[in-house]
Amino acid sequence: MAELATIARPYAEALFKASASDLTSAAAWVDELAVIASNPQLQQFADSPKVTSTQVFDLIAGVAKSALGDHARNFLRTVIENSRLSALPEIASQFRALKNAQSGSSDAVVYSAFPVTGAELADVAVVLEKRFGRKLNVSVELQPELIGGIRVVVGDEVLDSSVKARLEQMKVALTA
Repeated sequence: MAELATIARPYAEALFKASASDLTSAAAWVDELAVIASNPQLQQFADSPKVTSTQVFDLIAGVAKSALGDHARNFLRTVIENSRLSALPEIASQFRALKNAQSGSSDAVVYSAFPVTGAELADVAVVLEKRFGRKLNVSVELQPELIGGIRVVVGDEVLDSSVKARLEQMKVALTA
């Protein structure tokens, strides 16, 4: 995937420079477009030689939940016309990394077996920011197979306090 990262880098950097005045809203719409673009059926549709770039653009713009501003529409047109739709998720990832580097923060994903309320997430975020020593943009994903507890992923660091991990540790200790 180094090739995809190489393709995505100039787009992410250009978007970062062009969106310097409003990085937060740009991050929101580029993430939404990345989710849409990662759909395999959309990729197959876009790769069809019978489909024009205008048709692909209209489909994506129609599916987007938020109204795309001129900046977002121009960016999306450029990506589609250059046949880089498959790189859009990587562009969004690199854009987020640039945004985080500027603000001195990191993305954190909290995997939980049960839904987490806003207040609970705020409490967890405070503890995690102290633990990792930087501001975190925390999101939650449900993973019922964890049984209980949470697993936190920040970049390449993992903090696993789930019941599943503890059971695995007990299994290793008992079979050793």
